[in-house]
Amino acid sequence: MGLTSNKVLLLAIMFAVVLFAGAVWLWPRLARQHWRAVSGRVGLLLATQVAVFASVGLAANQAFGFYATWADLFGQEDGQGVVVDHIADGAASPIRVVSASRVPGVSSGVPQVAGQVQKIDILGRTTKIAAPAFVYLPPEYFQAGGRNRKFPVSVVLTGYPGTAQALVDKLNYPSTAQRLTKDGKMQPMILVMLRPSVAPPRDTECVDVPGGPKTETFFAKDLRESVMSRYRVDATPASWGIIGDSTGGYCALKIAMHHPKSYGAAVGLSPYYKAPIDATTGDLFHGDKNLRDRANLFWMLKHQSAPETSLLVTSSKIGEHNYKDTLRFIKNVQDTNVTRVSSIILPSGGHNFNTWRREIPAALQWLSARLVSH
Repeated sequence: MGLTSNKVLLLAIMFAVVLFAGAVWLWPRLARQHWRAVSGRVGLLLATQVAVFASVGLAANQAFGFYATWADLFGQEDGQGVVVDHIADGAASPIRVVSASRVPGVSSGVPQVAGQVQKIDILGRTTKIAAPAFVYLPPEYFQAGGRNRKFPVSVVLTGYPGTAQALVDKLNYPSTAQRLTKDGKMQPMILVMLRPSVAPPRDTECVDVPGGPKTETFFAKDLRESVMSRYRVDATPASWGIIGDSTGGYCALKIAMHHPKSYGAAVGLSPYYKAPIDATTGDLFHGDKNLRDRANLFWMLKHQSAPETSLLVTSSKIGEHNYKDTLRFIKNVQDTNVTRVSSIILPSGGHNFNTWRREIPAALQWLSARLVSH
C-alpha cells in the first residue's frame, strides 16, 4: 500500500485507537511498581504516541502532498530515467505520454467536454534532465474548432518537496482551469505541472549548479522545446506563463525575470526572493559570486536591466513570513518602470494549500489575460 493510500491512513488511525483503548483497559493491571509493570506502562504510552503521530503525519502528507511514496519519504527516490520513444527520422522524442485520465472533480470523462490530464515523462535534450509531469489539456484542445489552434501554456511548479500529483488533486489546477474557462473567466490554456526539484531529493532552487543539474536551463529552454514538440503551442513568450508556490513561486519569478524571451508572465504564490543555502540545497554556487547574486531577485532589480515581463506576487498580512519582502519587491519592481507587477495580499493566511487554493483562481485569470493564443 502506498504512502498516500487511504487504507494506510485508516489502518494507522485504527491502530492508534486500539492502542489507546488497550492502554486504558490495561492500566490498572500495570499500576504496580515492579519492573515489568513499569516497562508495560512505558511501552504502551510510547506505542500509543508513535501511532498517533504517524496518523497525524500521514493525514498531513495527504492534505499537503509533501511526499508521494515511501521511497520519496526516506530519500530513496531513484525514478530518474525515462523510456524514450523514437520517431521515424531517428531523433529521440523528448516527451512520452504514460497515461491519460479524466480531470478530477469534473463529472464528465469525455475530453471534448471536460478536458484531459496526461501523465508524461520529459527528457531535456540539452540538459539531459529527466522529469515526470502532468499536462492538463482543455476541452477545446480536442474539439474540431481547436484543431488548427495553438494554445497558451502555463508551467505550474510545486514547492519543495511537493509532488506534481498534488497540483492535480490537492491544489486542483486542472478542475479550476476547466471551471473558469467554462464560465468565460479565462481562455483555454494548457497546464504543464511538475516539481521544481528535478534532481530529487536535492533542492536545486532552479539554479544551473556548476558541475551539477542545469535546472534553470531545463525550465527556460528544454521544457519549452519538449512541450512544443508534442502539443499545439506557440513559441512566442507572449504565449507562455509560469506559476508556482513557495519554492516554485521563487523559481517562477526568477525564470521569467532571467528569461523574458521564454516566459511573458509569472506568478509567485507565497514566494521568497533569493535562493537559500541549507542541507537540502547543498552548495548551489560553488563560490561563484555572479551566480549567487543573480539568484537574488532584489540584487537583480538593482544592478541589471529590468526585464520586459509581467509578475504577480502574493502574500498575507498575517500568517506569511514573506509579507515585508513582498512589499519591498513590489516597490523595487515599480521603480524600474519597465517590469510590470501586480499582487494579491490576503488579510490572513498561512503558508499552506488552503491559502494557495484561495489565490489560484484569480492568479489563473491574471495569467490568462496576459497570454495570447494563435
